Amino acid sequence: MALKGIRVVEMAGLAPAPFCGMILADFGARVIRVDRPNTADMDRLARGKQSVVVDLKKETGADVVRRLCGSADVLLEPYRPGIMEKMGLGPDILMKDNPGLVYARLTGFGQSGPLSKRAGHDINYIAISGLLSTLGRKGERPYPPINLMADFAGGGLLCALGIVMALFERHTSGLGQVIDVSMAQGSAYLGSWLWMSQNLPGLWGRPRGENLLDGGAAFYDVYETQDGKFMSVGCLEPKFFQDLLQGLNIDAAEVSQMDDQVAMRQKFQDVFKTRTQDQWSETFSKLDACVEPVLGREGAADHPHNRATHTFLPNPSTGKPEPAPAPRLSRTPGIDEVLPQPRFGQHTVSVLLEAGMVREEIDRLLKEGTVVDNGQQKAKL
Repeated sequence: MALKGIRVVEMAGLAPAPFCGMILADFGARVIRVDRPNTADMDRLARGKQSVVVDLKKETGADVVRRLCGSADVLLEPYRPGIMEKMGLGPDILMKDNPGLVYARLTGFGQSGPLSKRAGHDINYIAISGLLSTLGRKGERPYPPINLMADFAGGGLLCALGIVMALFERHTSGLGQVIDVSMAQGSAYLGSWLWMSQNLPGLWGRPRGENLLDGGAAFYDVYETQDGKFMSVGCLEPKFFQDLLQGLNIDAAEVSQMDDQVAMRQKFQDVFKTRTQDQWSETFSKLDACVEPVLGREGAADHPHNRATHTFLPNPSTGKPEPAPAPRLSRTPGIDEVLPQPRFGQHTVSVLLEAGMVREEIDRLLKEGTVVDNGQQKAKL
């Protein structure tokens, strides 16, 4: 696996940081999640990780994390600026102990700037990035794409990329570095094409929802079918538009791609409502029209193409499918089976032993409540 041998300490958080850690774990890194005692287990992105429970309110708890980071390649932390420093775990300390440590800081607004210590969520980050203003139908308010854009794309995914780049550079310098991942800045970067394509003729220039790709074009939209499901249509090029008309049994002589889009959309909707999603899928399977069914989670996992490409993996614990690692590497691919989620503290003792602590020291930490062990078996030296 591509990241085999890489050791990651992940400070527990929600959404973006766990996703980043999961990417690293999926491709072979050993990810040790540092959980806090007496907290609800809300993380569903922990497959293949190990769990150590440490009370960071105790000074001895911070010492435990410092020991773990002494032999780690990566530290991943999701706290607001200054929190790690207050615990004595800032980069100046940990990277002095371990100069090769890649210290990844994943926050909403970054480590500097007037909003750096301000609370926020995905919707706020994409709001100030400029992206939210572009999302939504004509005449409606901007509409956020759940929390996918900032949390997972501009945050967790870009953080994983930054970590891999820093690890690659370390081969030359022998040194780690601090990675400042701002979900607001990452979201803006994701929108690079939107910023840089504004001068392309015919693409932008109209209010939100009236442009080629944001709902203004009838031939780039979603249509309801007879059974209340939907089909996606993306026939931008004329040759695909002609195949769309053929599939809909509309005379090409009656419709031009640049006709009134409102009337065209209504015509397309009327036709799509005459058949079910399965029937339209069958029709367009024989045409290259850029028309595909809009599938739910289970439908997506069962789609023939996704089955053939192993896009989803079955989770034996839940019986539900989960997305497989992407991209696919020919020699060192990611996992090909869903690894179990750790129980809180499942690996506390075994990980601390590997970090060089002796059994007597671990027993003392357990007794005073600095660490919590939930392993089923006693670790052995």
